[in-house]
Formats: sequence, structure tokens, C-alpha cells
Amino acid sequence: MDAHMKKSRQKAILDIIASKDVETQNQLIEELTKTGIASTQATVSRDIKALQLIKELTPGGGYRYAVSGMSENQNYAARLKSIFKESVTSFATAQNIVVIKTLPGLAPAACGAIDSMGISGLEGTIAGDDTGFLAMSDAPAAERFCAEIALMLK
Repeated sequence: MDAHMKKSRQKAILDIIASKDVETQNQLIEELTKTGIASTQATVSRDIKALQLIKELTPGGGYRYAVSGMSENQNYAARLKSIFKESVTSFATAQNIVVIKTLPGLAPAACGAIDSMGISGLEGTIAGDDTGFLAMSDAPAAERFCAEIALMLK
């Protein structure tokens, strides 16, 4: 399966449940179809599990799919690790700069994830198509972050 299609479908699911109350998987499949995304019940079920959606009570007494606030926080590290495993091909330090190489087109996603992590010593990132430059406060901070990247990629 194409990872891009999966990400697009999962983003569409999140957009749909953010804009309207969806109570069943069949309703979700119908809404996906309206956006031009064909999907099966088994695929939608896997997406619901992967996105860790929950059913919450609506003011009208029905139920709807929603993003669990707890799952977002708990899965942040797992999602980041997934982004790195799927996109980063190599990394190195050059004094206080960490250079990451990614698959074509994925450096912005990797740098975006890094920017949102609140990493101690990270001053900023610049992303090209397949290369990201991470300016760290000093060389030891760059070395520490490279050690963290190595752990994420294991």
C-alpha cells in the first residue's frame, strides 16, 4: 500500500470528524467517498485504530468519532519515531549543526516534527527537499540530538 495514500486518507478522516458528527464506520466510508477516497470497512477500521479515535457522547445523546486528547500526547513520540523511520536516511553533525538526509520531499515533514518537539538546545531548522539543517546551541547539543536520532531509528 502506498504510504502517501494512507496518510491522505487518515488526514481526510481527521478533517471529516472535525467538521461533522460521524457515528459509524459506514458513515465515515460514505464521507470519504464524497471526498473522492474509496475505502473498505476493514481499512477504515484499521485507520480508526491507528489514529486512536474514540467515540464520545454528543450533546444530542448520540455518539461520534473524536480524537482522544490522551492518545495524542501518548503517541507523539511514537508518531515522531515513525516519521523518522519512514523518512530519514542518514544524519551527521558538523560542529553545532545536525544535517539530516531524507527520502525526496520529506525533509519538511521531518523538520516540522523536530520543530514541534521542544528539543533542548535546538535553535531552529531549515528544510530543503531531502536535507534538513538543524542549528543547535552548541556542538555537545548536536551530538546529544544525533544520539537521540540513532535511538529513534533502531
